Amino acid sequence: MATLEEKLDKIRSPNLQSQQQTGVILKAVEETLKEQNTQPTPTGYFAALLALLNQSLESGKINKELTPSVVYLLDVVTPYAPQPLLRSKFTQILTLLAPVLLLDDAEAPLLKPSIGCLESLLLAQDSAAWKLPTNEISPRRAVAGLLNLAIDHRPKVRKRAQDALKKVLKNPPPSPSLDHPAADLCAETAMRSLAEIANKAALSRKQKKSSAEHDPALIHALQLVKTIAAATGGWPSANIEALCELLLNIAKSGNEHMTMAVFDIFEMIFEGMADEVASAKLPRLLEIISELRPSANDTQLLPPWIAILSRGYDVSAQMEPEETFQKLPDLFAMISEFMESSSHNIRISASECLISFMANCIPDQVIIEPSIYDEKVLEKIGKIAENLLSVKYQAAWMETFNVLGAIFDALRWRANPMMLNVVRTVGELRGNDSFMGKKEADEVLGKAIRAMGPEAVLSVLPLNLVKPVKGQPGRAWMLPILRDYTTNTNLQHFKTEFIPLSEAMFQRVLDNGDAAKTMEIKIYETLVHQTWSILPGYCDLPLDLTVAFDQAFAEMLANLLYRQVDLRLDVCRALKALVESNQAVASLEDDGNLILRSRVSKEDAQKNLAFLGGFAGNLLAVLFNVYSQTLPQSRGPILQTINAYLSITPEKELVETFDRVSTMLASSLNEASEKDKKEKTQKSKDPMPSTSQTLMDLVITMSVYLPRQSFGPLFNIAALIIVKDDDPQLQKKAYKLIPRLADSDTGKVALQERNAELQNLILSSAEKVSVPARRERLAAISALVPFIPGTALHFIPSVLSEVVICCKEHNERARTSAFELLVLMGHKLADAKGKPIDNSKVPHMPKDAPPVSASIEEYFTMVSAGLAGSTPHMISASITALTRILYEFRDTINQEVLSDLVQTMDLFLTSNNREIVKSVLGFVKVCVISLPTELMLPRLPTMIPNLMVWAHEHKGHFRAKVKHILERMVRRFGFDTVNRNCPEADRKLLTNIRKTKERSKRKKEAAKEEGNEDGNQQNGKRRSRFESEYDEALYSSEESDASDDSDAEVLGRSRKAQKGGSTYIMEDEDEPLDLLDRKALASISSTKPGKLRKAGKTKAKTDLDGKLILGEEDGDDDAMVIDTPGGNGEESGVGAYVAALKSKDVGRRGRGGRLKFSNRRGKDDDGDEEMDVDEKDVSTIKSQINRGGRGGRGGASPRGFRPGRGGGGARGRSGKGGISAGRRGLGEGKRHGPAFAGKVGKPKSPGRR
Repeated sequence: MATLEEKLDKIRSPNLQSQQQTGVILKAVEETLKEQNTQPTPTGYFAALLALLNQSLESGKINKELTPSVVYLLDVVTPYAPQPLLRSKFTQILTLLAPVLLLDDAEAPLLKPSIGCLESLLLAQDSAAWKLPTNEISPRRAVAGLLNLAIDHRPKVRKRAQDALKKVLKNPPPSPSLDHPAADLCAETAMRSLAEIANKAALSRKQKKSSAEHDPALIHALQLVKTIAAATGGWPSANIEALCELLLNIAKSGNEHMTMAVFDIFEMIFEGMADEVASAKLPRLLEIISELRPSANDTQLLPPWIAILSRGYDVSAQMEPEETFQKLPDLFAMISEFMESSSHNIRISASECLISFMANCIPDQVIIEPSIYDEKVLEKIGKIAENLLSVKYQAAWMETFNVLGAIFDALRWRANPMMLNVVRTVGELRGNDSFMGKKEADEVLGKAIRAMGPEAVLSVLPLNLVKPVKGQPGRAWMLPILRDYTTNTNLQHFKTEFIPLSEAMFQRVLDNGDAAKTMEIKIYETLVHQTWSILPGYCDLPLDLTVAFDQAFAEMLANLLYRQVDLRLDVCRALKALVESNQAVASLEDDGNLILRSRVSKEDAQKNLAFLGGFAGNLLAVLFNVYSQTLPQSRGPILQTINAYLSITPEKELVETFDRVSTMLASSLNEASEKDKKEKTQKSKDPMPSTSQTLMDLVITMSVYLPRQSFGPLFNIAALIIVKDDDPQLQKKAYKLIPRLADSDTGKVALQERNAELQNLILSSAEKVSVPARRERLAAISALVPFIPGTALHFIPSVLSEVVICCKEHNERARTSAFELLVLMGHKLADAKGKPIDNSKVPHMPKDAPPVSASIEEYFTMVSAGLAGSTPHMISASITALTRILYEFRDTINQEVLSDLVQTMDLFLTSNNREIVKSVLGFVKVCVISLPTELMLPRLPTMIPNLMVWAHEHKGHFRAKVKHILERMVRRFGFDTVNRNCPEADRKLLTNIRKTKERSKRKKEAAKEEGNEDGNQQNGKRRSRFESEYDEALYSSEESDASDDSDAEVLGRSRKAQKGGSTYIMEDEDEPLDLLDRKALASISSTKPGKLRKAGKTKAKTDLDGKLILGEEDGDDDAMVIDTPGGNGEESGVGAYVAALKSKDVGRRGRGGRLKFSNRRGKDDDGDEEMDVDEKDVSTIKSQINRGGRGGRGGASPRGFRPGRGGGGARGRSGKGGISAGRRGLGEGKRHGPAFAGKVGKPKSPGRR
């Protein structure tokens, strides 16, 4: 808390205009104190301000200029004044403040400090003062005033008064009573005002008027009740009954805001009683709430009443767990009655209350060591639960299942045997084919399996698969439930129940021999797989590990791993679970809740791990062999299992295993090197990796667990393989060894001790590194950098050129690793600032090269050395590297270095080499966005002209890149600045950018006015496809999204975060696109497809001769001119052409370039060329066909509707004025086109017969 002097200092130098007056008055008070030779103590200030307040209130009127400032200062000073002084001056101060507090038009700035003064005064009063009645000038009268202000309509005044009340009630004067002396007064007043407003609201509802006008006042009154409840440790005991009744009546009003406010008050009351002092009131409160039980059919009041009761007993269980537990059966019986209600809401509330009871009201001790009486209580709960499955609760069975699940979760293994009947009943319901709640029943049975164990559940619901009992159904549907829920049970049960089942089913598969598999055989195979999929659950912290996991069982699992490839995953998961579940328990520090959760103590878990350690050697041998026989894509689970068992293998065995694998690896490498070179050049068709690679995998896995004495041979292996460039995959694995060691504590020590040796190895193998191994090499260097001692910093410049070159690597991951390593090395040199770097030890540097001091500026100098490279590739890589470290260290680097760097890059913009310029453009973009404006503005006169040279280059998206940079410049430096520095000839591009921005802005504003604003600013939240504002600033551009993707890598971001997808699928309305179809590629477009206008059905028209008239607007007399656009322009020739190109009937080129046509018709396909024709029209057309269809020239044959030999209707030349266009030649008679019965057909080719 700030001192008085600090607070007064703020007033003496005010920031706001409104505080000037207060500062003036404070100075005047201080001058008065100086004149009177009075010390500026809290008492001095208090006396002077009190006198000033008295003057400002003379003649009963408030001086609006003076009084607020005086009261404000008094509020600041009063908390620091001596309490005896405040007690003695109480009457005087209250007399002065009363007019302010009682004034009708008093403003908030005056009332708030007045309340503050009153709060400080009341906190200083003793028990004697609090005994004075309200009708005298006493603390109780002051509290009454505060209570009145606590329901004021002004939020700030109301909150200040409520805060003051809370503070006063929370700090009672010393007395034997639990409650504050004013608590009763506060409670009564708050309840009275609440009751009055609630009655008014109820009366309005009765008269069918809106009660909304009373809602704000009711909410304010409830807020006051909540404040008093929070401050008085629940609520004063004498008033608690009346309050509960009043609150429950308000809750049933149906207004959800009121109901929530009532809930909050009860929550506050219960929270207040959660301490030991106030908990004495709790039993009485719960008793009162129980007595206020509403009618069983009251759908409005019952749910909140149940919820309040649930919360009350939750608090009760925390304070008095044993007593609450004894009441549980009665509570369970009372609430379960509501489960037969016809109201869904009541059933839901009742079920949630029962779930809450089970979760909160059963003490841990009852589960661990129950007394006989506790067991009887649990049995009663079991009987009530069983009763919930009777027919009268049938409507609530879904809610009942949730309650039963909660009972199983709470009772754990104590649910056996009292809940067995429930399991039997649910299982029988689930087995009924017509039962609708199978999913919910499965969940209940699953929780029963998890709580009681599979053995207890299967004793009442046997599987009946091997030897079915007559009249008993088979329960194969339980196998997936057992797989998902089995845990922490007896492993022996799997051996006695499921291994015989698996053997029986597998025997039936074997009996089928080589014959074709029938459906029955496939079902047996599935049953075998499902049976073994349960094993990982049995191996998750088993209770009888040391008994059940014997040599025979281990051998059986080994045989399965060798012979049954399909079961390898499940067996590996089971073996891994045995180790990891016990390790999890052994690593827990708190042993309190451990037994309840798992029934396996820390000591038991450690014994189990030691026991499994005895099998580890043999199991590892099996797993190593299986690993070497498995395809690479399936090796993951086996390697994880190997990892688990290596962690528990005794040190001696581990060293022996490592020595064996090392020897095999050495001989394997020798064999590989002796192979004929011709064989090496031939590509191996064997999908299995070489033996050397497999053994190297095992060495890497073992490395973390090896003792320190084995690190010598381990590093020798790495040194031997890293320099072998004939097997890139093996080299990659050798490099992986260093990052793997950095994950363990012993490995870190080894890396520190052998740092010099490893540095030499990395440097000596630089020439031998294969392209695929570069990423792993960079990762190895990254793992070494943190361990480099201050005396060996020369390693960083030694590998720097290699890292810089890797910034231009083809492999994206290698590039990303290079950028990360650049940053890491920069941080290393920045942390080692001032330490010497011995340049004489750097390769290719002269022996007499002087040492330099480590710093971030020196690091930039080192990277900049690459700008003098002999190849454009090296220069480009150096610029890219500089871009990345500039962005990372832009805030810490010297401004002079920055300026030189930008100037140098400006020169590189004039280079003729595209590769160099491409990197420079990335650098310029980072400069424009992230460097200080004052640094960049002087560079713009040369940078912009140099940049504009490349604005005319289209190759490599240079034009788009330059445009994007210019957009960023315009945003940052302003259009005028950029335009001024741009060459005259290139200003068109800038004008285009400006106009585009303005157009976009206008569109947004227009959309805003129409209310169709884009979702970017919806609900006031920023929504963007970019992960951060900087990403958006860097990559978003309305015009140019073609900025370089590699920029994201350079700045250390993934490309995925940068761009959203811009691929579109074109599909029919009737039929979704089948993405598995080979033709699907033709329907995927990189441009957004336009929405085609769908042609509607039109009535067929005929002229006086009965001929069909096509493509004509109403009122057009010339029936022949069919290619003239209509009056509204919709049916223009261009539109028809576009429709013909885009329609689904148009020919499309497939993958081979062949033209394909679709014959499919959708249900909305308008009947292809069919048109709706009236019956009258049909008869007219038929008569015309019968008259003209007897072989006239150009007519149509009725049979097959094929044109005659001389028919010109199908053979006209296309083009303007041709016959196909509907016009006749000079001197020719009228031609009748082929007319069909009610249809317009496609004319056939003249050559076809």
